[in-house]
Amino acid sequence: MYIDLTLEVGSRIPPFPEDPKMESRYLFTIKKHGVNEKRVSFNSHFSTHIDAPFHMLPDGKKLEEFEPDYFIGQTQVIDVRGQKLITPNFLPKKITAPIIFFYTNHIVNIYGKNYFKNNPVITDETARSLVKSHVRIVGIDSFTPDNYPYEVHKILFAQNILIVENLINLGLLGKKCRVIIAPLKLTDADGAPARIFAQI
Repeated sequence: MYIDLTLEVGSRIPPFPEDPKMESRYLFTIKKHGVNEKRVSFNSHFSTHIDAPFHMLPDGKKLEEFEPDYFIGQTQVIDVRGQKLITPNFLPKKITAPIIFFYTNHIVNIYGKNYFKNNPVITDETARSLVKSHVRIVGIDSFTPDNYPYEVHKILFAQNILIVENLINLGLLGKKCRVIIAPLKLTDADGAPARIFAQI
């Protein structure tokens, strides 16, 4: 069985503050042209997406430079609902999967006015613990695992650990599953929207 962990790419999804809104319009319609075809415009870090090191490190690795098998693997889901600070004591004694998802449930606020406020964050110490555990992807059901100046991003990126943001449906998963992450193959990608499925 597969669970979709992906938000829609649509105008209902709020952009990150100061980013432009997603735009979508029909260029062609069946009624007028015999086909339906849309033109869409959105940032590379919109909706459910994955961040590459190049997002914040000038010499960081770009998303298209990662091999496909980097995006597929066993995943541990860590329930941290109700926590504002995700400290190392919330990590399992032994991390056995290359992908870690943090279930905060902050995503329930996605369509409200407060989504970009009071978000739970991963501490620098937690990020360093994840580095020591040799994970390759960290995900969260929020718009970011940390806030400005984004030290957690940089700690992870320095070790080529990718970051997935705006996940949904983590509450439908158990503690472990297998995940398939399929980002758009953009050129010179600092990040890209991704379709993400969990196999349970």
